Amino acid sequence: MCKIIAIANQKGGVGKTTTTSNLGIGLAKQGKRVLLIDADAQGSLTASLGYTEPDTLEVTLATIMGDLINDEEVEPTEGILHHEEGIDLMPGNIELSGLEVSLVNVMSRETILRSYIEIVRGNYDYILIDCMPSLGMITINALACADSILIPVQAAYLPVKGLQQLIKTVGKVKRQINPKLEIEGILLTMVDSRTNYAKDISSMLKEAYGGSVRIFTNSIPISVRAAEISAEGVSIYRHDPKGKVAAAYYSLTEEVLGNGQ
Repeated sequence: MCKIIAIANQKGGVGKTTTTSNLGIGLAKQGKRVLLIDADAQGSLTASLGYTEPDTLEVTLATIMGDLINDEEVEPTEGILHHEEGIDLMPGNIELSGLEVSLVNVMSRETILRSYIEIVRGNYDYILIDCMPSLGMITINALACADSILIPVQAAYLPVKGLQQLIKTVGKVKRQINPKLEIEGILLTMVDSRTNYAKDISSMLKEAYGGSVRIFTNSIPISVRAAEISAEGVSIYRHDPKGKVAAAYYSLTEEVLGNGQ
């Protein structure tokens, strides 16, 4: 059984990419076969894993989805990059922007990514999709094929407000396209635990959503070390293995595994 998790929030800069790579590598460290899909035209996930020029890659998610739209054959291993820390990556780049525009006229446009997942899912235990910071057609594609959505939220007032729209969209996708879609949980990121402000946000979140949505026990602390890893091309486990961020992602991995058993 392969579990598909979309990591999404229409707000940028909340730690989606960092969460995708470190949760993915955390799962791989637990012996799971993991594929990460970079569904963001900025290619941040691809770049953060060491492929610093995503726009020069020959085969990316846009290529594969384009082939599927044109009813062309796609091989399960086509375009997949193997990272030294034990995960596979389907890279993304700027071509996704053009694809998003052209999807508007495609038949069953919400389920193109689902067709791709069907081809590769037999090879993996977990597939994590790093979504772009918008609720556009590519993000809808990710929600249409996911079993669950993990929502990273920065510990600040405004991003928490924006959650309502995202949760509404999730409900709509669940009703109309993907009845199995659940919310995996809300993950607080960039938390400065020394401040009361972060504690207030955390309790506000629990008050607003705790009854209906799981809020992960582990939050991700704010850290300069974590900000450095995107330039290094490796995970936090390799960059700062004894640090508090590595410990937090390790605990998050355990929580996600507990949820998937």
